[in-house]
Amino acid sequence: MNNLIAAYNTDRSGKTEFSAFPDLKTVPAVMNKKYIMKKVLKYSLTLGLILSFFSLKAQTPLEIYQDTAAINNPGIQSLFKQYEVVMQRAPQVSSLPDPSFGFGYFINSVETRVGPQKAVFSLSQTFPWFGQLGAQEEAIYERALSVLERFNDERSRLNFNVATTYNEMYVLKSAIRITEENIILLNTFRDLARIRFESGKGSMVDVLRIEMELDELENRLAYLEDSMRPLIAYFEQLLNTSLGEEPEFPKTLWKDSLDMDKELILDSVQMLNPSLLSFEHEILSYEQEAEAAKKIGGPSFTLGLNYTIVGKRQEYTGSDNGRDAILPTLGIKIPLYRKQYQSMVLEKEISMEMTALKKEDKTNQLRTNVSQAFRDYDDAVRRVRLYNELRDYARQALDILVAEYTSASTNFEEIIRMDRKLLEYELDLERARADRNTAVAYINYLMGK
Repeated sequence: MNNLIAAYNTDRSGKTEFSAFPDLKTVPAVMNKKYIMKKVLKYSLTLGLILSFFSLKAQTPLEIYQDTAAINNPGIQSLFKQYEVVMQRAPQVSSLPDPSFGFGYFINSVETRVGPQKAVFSLSQTFPWFGQLGAQEEAIYERALSVLERFNDERSRLNFNVATTYNEMYVLKSAIRITEENIILLNTFRDLARIRFESGKGSMVDVLRIEMELDELENRLAYLEDSMRPLIAYFEQLLNTSLGEEPEFPKTLWKDSLDMDKELILDSVQMLNPSLLSFEHEILSYEQEAEAAKKIGGPSFTLGLNYTIVGKRQEYTGSDNGRDAILPTLGIKIPLYRKQYQSMVLEKEISMEMTALKKEDKTNQLRTNVSQAFRDYDDAVRRVRLYNELRDYARQALDILVAEYTSASTNFEEIIRMDRKLLEYELDLERARADRNTAVAYINYLMGK
Protein backbone atom coordinates (compact mmCIF):
# COMPACT_ATOMS: atom_id res chain seq x y z
CA MET A 1 0.00 0.00 0.00
CA ASN A 2 2.92 2.27 -0.77
CA ASN A 3 0.69 4.43 -2.98
CA LEU A 4 -1.75 5.32 -0.19
CA ILE A 5 -0.82 8.98 -0.48
CA ALA A 6 -1.00 9.84 -4.15
CA ALA A 7 -0.39 13.14 -5.82
CA TYR A 8 -4.01 13.88 -6.67
CA ASN A 9 -5.56 11.95 -3.80
CA THR A 10 -6.34 14.71 -1.35
CA ASP A 11 -9.26 15.51 0.89
CA ARG A 12 -9.57 17.55 4.07
CA SER A 13 -13.34 17.93 3.89
CA GLY A 14 -13.84 15.64 6.88
CA LYS A 15 -14.73 12.53 4.89
CA THR A 16 -11.47 10.77 5.74
CA GLU A 17 -8.79 11.19 8.37
CA PHE A 18 -6.00 9.60 6.40
CA SER A 19 -5.07 12.31 3.91
CA ALA A 20 -3.09 15.33 4.99
CA PHE A 21 -3.47 17.10 1.66
CA PRO A 22 -6.34 19.37 0.63
CA ASP A 23 -8.82 18.61 -2.11
CA LEU A 24 -8.28 20.01 -5.60
CA LYS A 25 -11.46 22.07 -5.40
CA THR A 26 -9.50 25.19 -6.20
CA VAL A 27 -8.71 23.99 -9.73
CA PRO A 28 -10.74 26.08 -12.17
CA ALA A 29 -13.42 24.18 -14.04
CA VAL A 30 -11.68 24.43 -17.39
CA MET A 31 -12.84 21.50 -19.50
CA ASN A 32 -9.53 20.65 -21.11
CA LYS A 33 -7.75 17.31 -21.26
CA LYS A 34 -5.45 18.01 -18.29
CA TYR A 35 -8.33 19.01 -16.04
CA ILE A 36 -10.36 15.93 -16.99
CA MET A 37 -7.29 13.75 -16.50
CA LYS A 38 -6.68 15.17 -13.03
CA LYS A 39 -10.29 14.68 -11.98
CA VAL A 40 -10.34 11.05 -13.17
CA LEU A 41 -7.09 10.35 -11.33
CA LYS A 42 -8.37 12.08 -8.21
CA TYR A 43 -11.52 10.02 -7.89
CA SER A 44 -9.87 6.72 -8.84
CA LEU A 45 -7.10 7.27 -6.30
CA THR A 46 -9.61 8.29 -3.64
CA LEU A 47 -11.33 4.95 -4.20
CA GLY A 48 -7.93 3.28 -3.91
CA LEU A 49 -7.38 5.04 -0.58
CA ILE A 50 -10.70 3.72 0.78
CA LEU A 51 -9.98 0.18 -0.39
CA SER A 52 -6.47 0.29 1.02
CA PHE A 53 -7.87 1.26 4.41
CA PHE A 54 -9.86 -1.96 4.55
CA SER A 55 -6.78 -3.97 3.58
CA LEU A 56 -4.46 -2.61 6.28
CA LYS A 57 -4.17 -6.05 7.87
CA ALA A 58 -2.50 -7.36 4.71
CA GLN A 59 0.26 -4.78 4.95
CA THR A 60 3.72 -5.36 6.27
CA PRO A 61 4.68 -3.24 9.30
CA LEU A 62 7.05 -1.29 7.05
CA GLU A 63 4.25 -0.32 4.64
CA ILE A 64 2.14 0.95 7.53
CA TYR A 65 5.04 3.08 8.74
CA GLN A 66 5.58 4.42 5.21
CA ASP A 67 1.93 5.44 4.97
CA THR A 68 2.15 7.14 8.36
CA ALA A 69 5.23 9.05 7.25
CA ALA A 70 3.56 10.16 4.00
CA ILE A 71 0.57 11.49 5.91
CA ASN A 72 2.46 13.23 8.71
CA ASN A 73 5.68 14.45 7.12
CA PRO A 74 5.70 18.28 6.93
CA GLY A 75 8.12 18.33 4.00
CA ILE A 76 5.64 16.33 1.92
CA GLN A 77 2.78 18.60 2.92
CA SER A 78 4.87 21.67 2.08
CA LEU A 79 5.54 20.40 -1.45
CA PHE A 80 1.85 19.78 -2.03
CA LYS A 81 1.10 23.30 -0.82
CA GLN A 82 3.61 24.52 -3.40
CA TYR A 83 1.63 22.63 -6.06
CA GLU A 84 -1.57 24.33 -4.87
CA VAL A 85 0.12 27.73 -5.04
CA VAL A 86 1.10 27.17 -8.67
CA MET A 87 -2.40 25.94 -9.53
CA GLN A 88 -3.84 29.21 -8.21
CA ARG A 89 -1.94 31.06 -10.93
CA ALA A 90 -4.02 29.45 -13.69
CA PRO A 91 -7.08 31.70 -13.22
CA GLN A 92 -4.76 34.71 -13.01
CA VAL A 93 -3.17 34.16 -16.41
CA SER A 94 -6.21 32.75 -18.27
CA SER A 95 -8.66 35.56 -17.51
CA LEU A 96 -9.35 38.53 -19.73
CA PRO A 97 -8.15 41.93 -18.51
CA ASP A 98 -10.71 43.78 -16.42
CA PRO A 99 -13.08 45.94 -18.47
CA SER A 100 -12.73 49.70 -18.17
CA PHE A 101 -15.63 51.96 -17.28
CA GLY A 102 -15.52 55.74 -17.54
CA PHE A 103 -17.79 58.68 -16.80
CA GLY A 104 -17.43 62.24 -17.95
CA TYR A 105 -19.52 65.31 -17.13
CA PHE A 106 -19.43 68.44 -19.28
CA ILE A 107 -18.97 71.49 -17.04
CA ASN A 108 -19.54 73.62 -20.10
CA SER A 109 -22.02 71.82 -22.29
CA VAL A 110 -21.02 71.21 -25.86
CA GLU A 111 -23.80 72.37 -28.13
CA THR A 112 -24.76 70.07 -30.96
CA ARG A 113 -27.49 70.19 -33.57
CA VAL A 114 -29.77 68.00 -31.46
CA GLY A 115 -28.95 69.55 -28.11
CA PRO A 116 -26.21 70.14 -25.55
CA GLN A 117 -24.04 67.21 -24.40
CA LYS A 118 -24.41 66.69 -20.65
CA ALA A 119 -22.38 63.59 -19.75
CA VAL A 120 -20.55 60.63 -21.30
CA PHE A 121 -20.40 56.98 -20.16
CA SER A 122 -17.76 54.67 -21.68
CA LEU A 123 -17.15 50.91 -21.38
CA SER A 124 -14.29 49.02 -23.05
CA GLN A 125 -12.82 45.51 -23.01
CA THR A 126 -9.39 44.47 -24.29
CA PHE A 127 -8.89 41.09 -25.96
CA PRO A 128 -5.39 39.64 -26.40
CA TRP A 129 -4.33 37.85 -29.56
CA PHE A 130 -6.03 34.52 -30.19
CA GLY A 131 -4.58 31.64 -28.15
CA GLN A 132 -2.50 33.75 -25.75
CA LEU A 133 -4.60 33.05 -22.67
CA GLY A 134 -4.88 29.35 -23.46
CA ALA A 135 -1.10 29.02 -23.88
CA GLN A 136 -0.50 30.83 -20.59
CA GLU A 137 -2.97 28.54 -18.80
CA GLU A 138 -1.41 25.40 -20.29
CA ALA A 139 2.02 26.63 -19.18
CA ILE A 140 0.76 26.95 -15.60
CA TYR A 141 -0.78 23.48 -15.67
CA GLU A 142 2.50 22.01 -16.91
CA ARG A 143 4.40 23.94 -14.23
CA ALA A 144 2.02 22.61 -11.59
CA LEU A 145 2.48 19.04 -12.83
CA SER A 146 6.24 19.56 -12.64
CA VAL A 147 5.92 20.57 -8.99
CA LEU A 148 3.59 17.64 -8.43
CA GLU A 149 6.22 15.23 -9.76
CA ARG A 150 8.73 16.73 -7.33
CA PHE A 151 6.17 16.00 -4.63
CA ASN A 152 5.96 12.39 -5.87
CA ASP A 153 9.74 12.14 -5.90
CA GLU A 154 9.97 13.38 -2.33
CA ARG A 155 7.24 10.97 -1.27
CA SER A 156 9.14 8.08 -2.89
CA ARG A 157 12.37 9.26 -1.27
CA LEU A 158 10.61 9.31 2.09
CA ASN A 159 9.39 5.75 1.52
CA PHE A 160 12.96 4.70 0.77
CA ASN A 161 14.36 6.48 3.83
CA VAL A 162 11.74 4.85 6.04
CA ALA A 163 12.54 1.43 4.52
CA THR A 164 16.29 1.91 4.93
CA THR A 165 15.96 3.00 8.55
CA TYR A 166 13.52 0.19 9.31
CA ASN A 167 15.92 -2.37 7.82
CA GLU A 168 18.80 -0.95 9.85
CA MET A 169 16.72 -1.22 13.00
CA TYR A 170 15.82 -4.79 12.06
CA VAL A 171 19.52 -5.66 11.77
CA LEU A 172 20.18 -4.13 15.18
CA LYS A 173 17.17 -5.87 16.71
CA SER A 174 18.29 -9.19 15.23
CA ALA A 175 21.84 -8.61 16.44
CA ILE A 176 20.51 -8.00 19.96
CA ARG A 177 18.41 -11.17 19.82
CA ILE A 178 21.23 -13.30 18.39
CA THR A 179 23.70 -11.93 20.93
CA GLU A 180 21.33 -12.67 23.80
CA GLU A 181 20.81 -16.21 22.50
CA ASN A 182 24.57 -16.62 22.20
CA ILE A 183 25.03 -15.43 25.78
CA ILE A 184 22.56 -18.09 26.93
CA LEU A 185 24.46 -20.70 24.90
CA LEU A 186 27.81 -19.63 26.36
CA ASN A 187 26.37 -19.85 29.86
CA THR A 188 25.53 -23.47 29.07
CA PHE A 189 29.10 -24.04 27.86
CA ARG A 190 30.41 -22.44 31.06
CA ASP A 191 28.35 -24.81 33.17
CA LEU A 192 29.68 -27.70 31.12
CA ALA A 193 33.27 -26.49 31.52
CA ARG A 194 32.85 -26.13 35.29
CA ILE A 195 31.42 -29.63 35.59
CA ARG A 196 34.40 -31.02 33.68
CA PHE A 197 36.82 -28.97 35.81
CA GLU A 198 35.22 -30.10 39.05
CA SER A 199 35.36 -33.71 37.87
CA GLY A 200 39.06 -33.33 37.05
CA LYS A 201 38.53 -33.88 33.32
CA GLY A 202 38.89 -30.23 32.28
CA SER A 203 40.89 -27.11 32.92
CA MET A 204 39.94 -23.91 34.70
CA VAL A 205 41.27 -22.16 31.62
CA ASP A 206 38.16 -23.31 29.73
CA VAL A 207 35.93 -21.61 32.31
CA LEU A 208 37.97 -18.41 32.13
CA ARG A 209 37.78 -18.37 28.34
CA ILE A 210 34.01 -18.54 28.57
CA GLU A 211 33.99 -15.73 31.13
CA MET A 212 36.09 -13.57 28.82
CA GLU A 213 33.82 -14.33 25.88
CA LEU A 214 30.71 -13.51 27.95
CA ASP A 215 32.17 -10.18 29.03
CA GLU A 216 32.83 -9.23 25.43
CA LEU A 217 29.31 -10.20 24.41
CA GLU A 218 27.74 -8.30 27.30
CA ASN A 219 29.67 -5.20 26.23
CA ARG A 220 28.61 -5.69 22.61
CA LEU A 221 25.00 -6.16 23.68
CA ALA A 222 25.05 -2.88 25.63
CA TYR A 223 26.45 -1.07 22.59
CA LEU A 224 23.78 -2.56 20.31
CA GLU A 225 21.01 -1.49 22.67
CA ASP A 226 22.47 2.04 22.86
CA SER A 227 22.69 2.17 19.05
CA MET A 228 18.99 1.40 18.71
CA ARG A 229 17.86 4.60 20.48
CA PRO A 230 19.19 7.18 17.95
CA LEU A 231 17.82 5.06 15.10
CA ILE A 232 14.36 5.04 16.68
CA ALA A 233 14.61 8.82 17.18
CA TYR A 234 15.43 9.30 13.48
CA PHE A 235 12.63 6.90 12.55
CA GLU A 236 10.15 8.96 14.59
CA GLN A 237 11.46 12.08 12.87
CA LEU A 238 10.67 10.56 9.47
CA LEU A 239 7.19 9.61 10.68
CA ASN A 240 6.79 12.97 12.46
CA THR A 241 5.18 11.17 15.38
CA SER A 242 6.12 9.55 18.66
CA LEU A 243 5.80 5.78 18.50
CA GLY A 244 5.48 5.33 22.24
CA GLU A 245 6.95 1.85 21.95
CA GLU A 246 9.60 0.07 19.96
CA PRO A 247 8.70 -0.51 16.29
CA GLU A 248 7.31 -3.89 15.34
CA PHE A 249 9.76 -6.29 13.68
CA PRO A 250 9.32 -9.84 12.40
CA LYS A 251 11.66 -12.51 13.70
CA THR A 252 12.79 -13.12 10.13
CA LEU A 253 12.63 -10.28 7.63
CA TRP A 254 10.24 -10.93 4.75
CA LYS A 255 11.74 -11.42 1.32
CA ASP A 256 11.40 -8.55 -1.14
CA SER A 257 12.32 -9.51 -4.69
CA LEU A 258 12.39 -8.00 -8.15
CA ASP A 259 9.71 -9.26 -10.53
CA MET A 260 11.21 -7.66 -13.64
CA ASP A 261 14.56 -8.00 -15.37
CA LYS A 262 17.10 -5.21 -15.50
CA GLU A 263 16.19 -3.88 -18.95
CA LEU A 264 12.49 -3.70 -18.14
CA ILE A 265 13.20 -1.94 -14.85
CA LEU A 266 15.51 0.51 -16.63
CA ASP A 267 12.72 1.28 -19.12
CA SER A 268 10.29 1.73 -16.22
CA VAL A 269 12.67 4.13 -14.49
CA GLN A 270 13.06 6.20 -17.66
CA MET A 271 9.28 6.39 -18.07
CA LEU A 272 8.12 6.69 -14.45
CA ASN A 273 10.88 8.36 -12.47
CA PRO A 274 9.31 11.51 -10.95
CA SER A 275 12.44 13.62 -11.49
CA LEU A 276 12.43 12.86 -15.21
CA LEU A 277 8.68 13.48 -15.41
CA SER A 278 9.18 16.77 -13.59
CA PHE A 279 11.77 17.84 -16.18
CA GLU A 280 9.42 16.75 -18.96
CA HIS A 281 6.56 18.87 -17.64
CA GLU A 282 8.95 21.76 -17.11
CA ILE A 283 10.02 21.53 -20.76
CA LEU A 284 6.36 21.51 -21.84
CA SER A 285 5.76 24.51 -19.61
CA TYR A 286 8.57 26.47 -21.29
CA GLU A 287 7.18 25.40 -24.67
CA GLN A 288 3.78 26.86 -23.80
CA GLU A 289 5.40 29.97 -22.36
CA ALA A 290 7.29 30.45 -25.62
CA GLU A 291 4.02 30.07 -27.52
CA ALA A 292 2.38 32.60 -25.21
CA ALA A 293 5.30 35.01 -25.76
CA LYS A 294 4.72 34.79 -29.51
CA LYS A 295 1.03 35.55 -28.96
CA ILE A 296 1.89 38.50 -26.72
CA GLY A 297 3.83 39.87 -29.69
CA GLY A 298 0.62 39.87 -31.74
CA PRO A 299 -1.95 42.68 -31.87
CA SER A 300 -4.55 43.07 -29.16
CA PHE A 301 -8.01 44.48 -29.68
CA THR A 302 -10.15 46.79 -27.61
CA LEU A 303 -13.89 46.95 -28.10
CA GLY A 304 -15.72 49.88 -26.52
CA LEU A 305 -18.99 51.69 -26.30
CA ASN A 306 -19.51 55.41 -25.53
CA TYR A 307 -22.92 56.64 -24.44
CA THR A 308 -23.45 60.41 -24.48
CA ILE A 309 -26.41 62.03 -22.69
CA VAL A 310 -27.76 64.94 -24.75
CA GLY A 311 -30.16 67.60 -23.49
CA LYS A 312 -33.02 69.11 -25.51
CA ARG A 313 -32.85 72.40 -27.41
CA GLN A 314 -35.82 74.66 -26.77
CA GLU A 315 -35.81 76.26 -30.20
CA TYR A 316 -35.44 72.93 -32.03
CA THR A 317 -38.53 70.86 -32.83
CA GLY A 318 -37.00 67.97 -34.81
CA SER A 319 -37.73 64.36 -33.92
CA ASP A 320 -34.10 63.77 -32.90
CA ASN A 321 -34.15 66.65 -30.41
CA GLY A 322 -32.32 65.54 -27.21
CA ARG A 323 -31.55 62.10 -28.56
CA ASP A 324 -28.62 60.43 -26.72
CA ALA A 325 -25.63 59.41 -28.80
CA ILE A 326 -24.15 55.88 -28.92
CA LEU A 327 -20.65 55.43 -30.32
CA PRO A 328 -19.09 51.93 -30.71
CA THR A 329 -15.28 51.96 -30.78
CA LEU A 330 -12.56 49.54 -31.92
CA GLY A 331 -8.91 49.91 -30.96
CA ILE A 332 -5.88 47.87 -32.03
CA LYS A 333 -2.55 47.80 -30.21
CA ILE A 334 0.18 47.28 -32.78
CA PRO A 335 3.43 45.87 -31.28
CA LEU A 336 5.99 47.66 -33.39
CA TYR A 337 9.01 47.20 -31.11
CA ARG A 338 9.76 43.52 -31.61
CA LYS A 339 12.99 43.08 -29.65
CA GLN A 340 11.31 42.55 -26.29
CA TYR A 341 8.99 39.88 -27.69
CA GLN A 342 11.79 38.12 -29.56
CA SER A 343 13.84 38.14 -26.37
CA MET A 344 10.95 36.58 -24.42
CA VAL A 345 10.65 33.75 -26.94
CA LEU A 346 14.41 33.20 -27.03
CA GLU A 347 14.56 33.09 -23.23
CA LYS A 348 12.00 30.28 -23.11
CA GLU A 349 13.72 28.34 -25.88
CA ILE A 350 17.05 28.51 -24.05
CA SER A 351 15.31 27.41 -20.85
CA MET A 352 13.87 24.43 -22.73
CA GLU A 353 17.34 23.43 -23.93
CA MET A 354 18.76 23.86 -20.43
CA THR A 355 16.07 21.66 -18.88
CA ALA A 356 16.46 19.05 -21.62
CA LEU A 357 20.18 18.83 -20.78
CA LYS A 358 19.33 18.43 -17.09
CA LYS A 359 16.93 15.63 -17.97
CA GLU A 360 19.57 13.90 -20.08
CA ASP A 361 22.11 14.17 -17.27
CA LYS A 362 19.59 12.81 -14.77
CA THR A 363 18.76 9.93 -17.11
CA ASN A 364 22.44 8.99 -17.31
CA GLN A 365 22.70 9.11 -13.52
CA LEU A 366 19.63 6.89 -13.17
CA ARG A 367 21.10 4.29 -15.52
CA THR A 368 24.18 4.11 -13.32
CA ASN A 369 22.04 3.98 -10.17
CA VAL A 370 19.98 1.11 -11.58
CA SER A 371 23.13 -0.85 -12.43
CA GLN A 372 24.56 -0.28 -8.96
CA ALA A 373 21.25 -1.22 -7.33
CA PHE A 374 21.12 -4.49 -9.30
CA ARG A 375 24.70 -5.23 -8.28
CA ASP A 376 23.79 -4.68 -4.63
CA TYR A 377 20.63 -6.77 -4.98
CA ASP A 378 22.40 -9.70 -6.65
CA ASP A 379 25.18 -9.53 -4.07
CA ALA A 380 22.67 -9.53 -1.20
CA VAL A 381 20.79 -12.51 -2.67
CA ARG A 382 24.05 -14.44 -2.99
CA ARG A 383 25.04 -13.57 0.57
CA VAL A 384 21.66 -14.70 1.92
CA ARG A 385 22.14 -18.06 0.24
CA LEU A 386 25.78 -18.29 1.35
CA TYR A 387 25.26 -17.40 5.00
CA ASN A 388 22.25 -19.68 5.25
CA GLU A 389 24.49 -22.57 4.27
CA LEU A 390 27.44 -21.46 6.41
CA ARG A 391 25.19 -20.98 9.44
CA ASP A 392 23.81 -24.50 9.08
CA TYR A 393 27.32 -25.91 8.69
CA ALA A 394 28.52 -23.99 11.73
CA ARG A 395 25.61 -25.25 13.83
CA GLN A 396 26.31 -28.84 12.85
CA ALA A 397 30.02 -28.42 13.52
CA LEU A 398 29.34 -26.82 16.92
CA ASP A 399 27.02 -29.66 17.93
CA ILE A 400 29.68 -32.19 16.96
CA LEU A 401 32.39 -30.30 18.87
CA VAL A 402 30.25 -30.06 22.01
CA ALA A 403 29.47 -33.78 21.83
CA GLU A 404 33.15 -34.58 21.40
CA TYR A 405 34.10 -32.25 24.23
CA THR A 406 31.96 -34.23 26.65
CA SER A 407 34.09 -37.23 25.83
CA ALA A 408 37.30 -35.19 26.27
CA SER A 409 38.35 -35.63 22.65
CA THR A 410 38.04 -31.98 21.59
CA ASN A 411 39.95 -28.85 22.57
CA PHE A 412 37.55 -26.37 24.20
CA GLU A 413 39.11 -23.55 22.20
CA GLU A 414 37.66 -25.10 19.05
CA ILE A 415 34.18 -24.78 20.54
CA ILE A 416 34.76 -21.07 21.26
CA ARG A 417 36.08 -20.48 17.75
CA MET A 418 33.14 -22.28 16.13
CA ASP A 419 30.67 -20.40 18.34
CA ARG A 420 32.16 -17.13 17.14
CA LYS A 421 31.80 -18.31 13.55
CA LEU A 422 28.16 -19.21 14.14
CA LEU A 423 27.48 -15.81 15.68
CA GLU A 424 29.22 -14.08 12.77
CA TYR A 425 27.27 -16.03 10.14
CA GLU A 426 23.93 -15.37 11.84
CA LEU A 427 24.64 -11.63 11.99
CA ASP A 428 25.86 -11.59 8.38
CA LEU A 429 22.71 -13.42 7.30
CA GLU A 430 20.43 -10.78 8.83
CA ARG A 431 22.54 -8.02 7.29
CA ALA A 432 22.24 -9.69 3.88
CA ARG A 433 18.45 -9.97 4.24
CA ALA A 434 18.20 -6.27 5.11
CA ASP A 435 20.54 -5.29 2.24
CA ARG A 436 18.40 -7.30 -0.20
CA ASN A 437 15.21 -5.52 0.83
CA THR A 438 16.98 -2.14 0.87
CA ALA A 439 18.18 -2.70 -2.71
CA VAL A 440 14.61 -3.50 -3.78
CA ALA A 441 13.35 -0.40 -1.95
CA TYR A 442 15.95 1.73 -3.77
CA ILE A 443 14.94 0.38 -7.18
CA ASN A 444 11.29 1.05 -6.31
CA TYR A 445 12.29 4.59 -5.35
CA LEU A 446 13.97 5.05 -8.74
CA MET A 447 10.70 3.91 -10.37
CA GLY A 448 8.74 6.43 -8.29
CA LYS A 449 6.99 3.89 -6.06
